[in-house]
Amino acid sequence: MVQHKIRVLIVDDSALVRSILSKGLSQDPSIEVVGVAPDVYVARDKIVLLKPHVVTLDVEMPRMDGVEFLKRLMPQYPIPVVMVSAMTAPGARVTLDALENGAVDFVLKPSSSFGNNLEDMLGELIEKIKAASVVDVSRFKGRFHAKRLRKQVSGVLSGSTDKVVAIGASTGGTVALRQIVEAFPSDMPGTVIVQHMPPKFTKMFADKLNEITDVEVKEAENGDRVLRGRVLVAPGGYHMEIVRSGGRYIVRIKEGDKVNGHCPSVDVLFDSVAEHVGPNAVGALLTGMGRDGADGLLRMKNNGARTIAQDEKSSVVFGMPKEAWENGGAEKLVSLEEIPKTLVSILKELDR
Repeated sequence: MVQHKIRVLIVDDSALVRSILSKGLSQDPSIEVVGVAPDVYVARDKIVLLKPHVVTLDVEMPRMDGVEFLKRLMPQYPIPVVMVSAMTAPGARVTLDALENGAVDFVLKPSSSFGNNLEDMLGELIEKIKAASVVDVSRFKGRFHAKRLRKQVSGVLSGSTDKVVAIGASTGGTVALRQIVEAFPSDMPGTVIVQHMPPKFTKMFADKLNEITDVEVKEAENGDRVLRGRVLVAPGGYHMEIVRSGGRYIVRIKEGDKVNGHCPSVDVLFDSVAEHVGPNAVGALLTGMGRDGADGLLRMKNNGARTIAQDEKSSVVFGMPKEAWENGGAEKLVSLEEIPKTLVSILKELDR
């Protein structure tokens, strides 16, 4: 069987970066760099001419930034795009906007302060290009509006004061989480989230969610209480656990080695929820590469929690949810559109 190579177009205004990325990606036998472009105008023409499978796109580009390019590109030529982002606040802001506008994923440029070198970055980029190459981005052009979901889950949850919702996500998770959390009623039980994302990005992501939701969303700090109407997002570069303190649930933020290749790790959160919350928890594992969270979701289920995972059709990458389904950790697979309503329905069942 002939394995076709993944055709990649590199878009970056730096000739040095274009050369480094081209040489680095070409080392992988499954990738063929079919072209490079110094700006989005040249990129547009080369996309039409070369028909790449995946585009890598620098966040900060001259003449037109990456987000504006995506807004114009995706309706005409829906193609998987992996952003290359700087470890800065402006870079994080543009990257999050890019994910909202069709980019599949992103990697960080090498940074001594963050501890990632060129070799690490190239390895991550290769992995994400491979994942992006099989994503059907045309399916996500007509994403439903979260306002529609909010009507489905409106209403007061009479009990659930001691209930906890735990959610894990990776590739494609920022958009999925926005749609889910925006649909939460204001009295949603305390919710804890791990989204695979580096420092700075998690706080900005939480702040953006907080602006558009009926619940309070914040980047978690050590000792924060898990409260009704509050959503806590694990900070990038740290693990988050939930523990019981008297009659209250609080989060512990701690340093640690990567688990399943990630810090924060979904498994670390889910394991703590299984131990300290048990049958009072509801877990959901969303779109993402790999298997982080699958074993933790199973432990939650075995300790009495109710569990779901996102279905294949609505997942950008059906990796983590698939693992949770196949190992028995998820009771059922649920479409992104149905997840908020399903979570609320389960919580109401637990109150009976």
